[in-house]
Amino acid sequence: MQQSLKDSGGIGSWLATNLGRLLVSIIVPAITFVVLWQGFIFLRDSQSPQLIIVLVAILWGVGGVAVLFAVSNWFVERLPSEWVHRLQPFVFVGPGVAILCWFLAIPVVRTLILSFQGPAGTGFVGVDNYIYAFTDRIMLETFRNNLLWMIFGTFFCVGLGLIIAVLADRSRYESIYKAIIFMPMAISFVGAGVIWKFIYSYKGEGSGISEIGLLNAIVLALGGTSQPWLAQPPWNNFLLMIIMVWLQTGFAMVIISSAIKGIPAELLEAARIDGATEFQLFFGIIIPTIQGTLLTVSTTIIIFSLKLFDIVRVMTGGNNGTNVIANEFYLERFTYGNAGRASAIAIILLIAVVPVMIYNLRQFRESRAF
Repeated sequence: MQQSLKDSGGIGSWLATNLGRLLVSIIVPAITFVVLWQGFIFLRDSQSPQLIIVLVAILWGVGGVAVLFAVSNWFVERLPSEWVHRLQPFVFVGPGVAILCWFLAIPVVRTLILSFQGPAGTGFVGVDNYIYAFTDRIMLETFRNNLLWMIFGTFFCVGLGLIIAVLADRSRYESIYKAIIFMPMAISFVGAGVIWKFIYSYKGEGSGISEIGLLNAIVLALGGTSQPWLAQPPWNNFLLMIIMVWLQTGFAMVIISSAIKGIPAELLEAARIDGATEFQLFFGIIIPTIQGTLLTVSTTIIIFSLKLFDIVRVMTGGNNGTNVIANEFYLERFTYGNAGRASAIAIILLIAVVPVMIYNLRQFRESRAF
């Protein structure tokens, strides 16, 4: 009997100790989270001087997250070993998963629900919004344009990136050439659109205002006539693609160049000794060896071309046959105020992007392209 009492007392003591640890491990992170939330409220509503708000944002954002992780991890490690193994991964993965759910998963579900509702986001209309998306003339034009961006934009970005990577790899000034090609990546898409809008600028015949567009200035210097480049479909789409090629070729070049440098030099030297020409080396060894990287870079740029928005919005606003899916979504939602159609377009864009993303992730996992 006494042994039973001792055993039950030991079990009770063990439960009390571990239950206390568990409660503390939950309560302390919760208090820390509340403190962080109050910091967010302060940043959102405060009328304090800008410098104070910036300092609080830095200290609260970086320091607060670090404290949250440190405190949560410290208290989880005080639990029994089996609970540590169960809970510790969630200390580090949990906040990321929560943020993804809040800012990605939940909005997707809400958008899907809205896509079956009317213009004001009320009233069930079935698949009318999707029927509109696949039958309206403007929407069909946007699908065509996105397809052009996918095919030609991706081809020239990856093709030029591959050619430059191969040629630069044999040059003594490789780093300089690559820095120059990669430099446009530092410019935002909106900034690039503004720059190229000046290049394509057209004042019009008989306007009395001299041309300021670089392209028209060159044409006039050669004895030609200035043209409204961005008002001539379908060629204006290809002129807009030049901007994407200008921006993304550096990205493709850097990734492909790193893959080329991973090819064993002995393999290339052995092929040269056997009498292989440079073209045979390129198509017989280099391309097959970096095939995984080429596919990964291509799918990444395809995803970008599918959700393209900034360049078209800044350059033409989608006029003159240059509209794309993302810009049409913007117009439907914020110009026409049709939440239902905008949501349907957003879901279609998501469905178009997801298979490419899945393929990209599989290629990355299988070939370890990077």
